Amino acid sequence: MAGKILRAAVVGASSLLGKELADELNGATNAVWDITLLDAEDAGGTITAAGDEAMVIQTISELSFVGIDVAFFAGESSTTLEFWKAAQVAGASIVDLTGALEGQAHVLVRSPLVEGGARPNISTLAAVSAHPAAIMLALAKAKLHSTGLVRMAATVLQPASELGNAGVEEVHQQTVGLLSFKPLKKDIYDAQVAFNVVASLGAAAKLNLENSRDKIHRQIGILDGEGVGDSVTLQLLQAPVFHGYTASVFVEMSQVLDAERVRTTLLGDASQLLEEESPSNEMVAGKGEVLVRVTAISAKEGSAFWLWMAADNLRLAARNAAACALELVQLKPMSGVQ
Repeated sequence: MAGKILRAAVVGASSLLGKELADELNGATNAVWDITLLDAEDAGGTITAAGDEAMVIQTISELSFVGIDVAFFAGESSTTLEFWKAAQVAGASIVDLTGALEGQAHVLVRSPLVEGGARPNISTLAAVSAHPAAIMLALAKAKLHSTGLVRMAATVLQPASELGNAGVEEVHQQTVGLLSFKPLKKDIYDAQVAFNVVASLGAAAKLNLENSRDKIHRQIGILDGEGVGDSVTLQLLQAPVFHGYTASVFVEMSQVLDAERVRTTLLGDASQLLEEESPSNEMVAGKGEVLVRVTAISAKEGSAFWLWMAADNLRLAARNAAACALELVQLKPMSGVQ
């Protein structure tokens, strides 16, 4: 993309994910992006930052996509469904970070960060940027395939920011309420999340953890180029943290290995996985890579190991979306300014 300016529209620019995506594009070193920020009418006219640059969010309309090379949808699913066809008609490549388009014809769940899976072609209408937890686990699964991976079992801890600004705000309000002995606000989770780890949310919650677990499980299979198999089992818990996924992962191989061999396999060849002594939500903040620690179950060589993993869900999703966009624009003539 050297010498080419790509025009991007970030839809849902006032969301946590939209802001992270604007920062990622603004700081990109492998492409030059001219960014337009779009959102619903109530956010129109708001001044926000994209990297070091102050920008004004514009109110979205069907005409917003004229001359745009890539339309990123990072806000509400309803907005994606309402405007993605207008972006397509305008000639924009489409990257969906909301997941609203998954399952539609000629729409591909994609992570260029993971080796494997189907690649977009000229008939691809849009790319759904894969769920960050699916990317995190698929990266490890793909790397360990050469060691004869037999089984992977993961307990994944989901942060509040996966539900956007509203999810983070409610956890904050619950924390303050508990410390001041006030009634808890439960509009988003329909459950106490602050100071609590739960395996399911209330019936009126805005998110169903079982559905999210199934989505992550399904996408792991898609990213690794195989159907959803018995080699991966998954549990998803809602954690009382604002940002960052963490996961405790049990892996079993058909070969007898030492921990060093497993580390070398995971971290070699420009891997998106980075070794860290104690990965955490705080440590991974702002990083587009996944942090991992490998621990042998036995002091001797064996076939089973524990992985402790951490990923910044917003940064990883933004980096993956940008990579999806570059794949799509390479498939057709571009309309950006030289």
